[in-house]
Amino acid sequence: MENKWILCPVCGNKTRLKIRNDTEISKFPLYCPKCRQENLINVKSFKVTIIKEPDAKTQSR
Repeated sequence: MENKWILCPVCGNKTRLKIRNDTEISKFPLYCPKCRQENLINVKSFKVTIIKEPDAKTQSR
C-alpha cells in the first residue's frame, strides 16, 4: 500500500493526515496548522477536491 500526506489546498503544505491509495473521504473538514484555514474536502484515489460552501449571508431563511 502506498501512503501520502494530504496537502493543504490553500497553501500546499502537509497537514496532519496521511491517506492510503484506497482511502475515500466525503465532506471532511480539513484543517491546516500552517495557514489556519479549514476547508471541506472529498478524497478519492489521492485526488483531493474542495467543496465550495454557500455563503451564510446569501442563504434565504
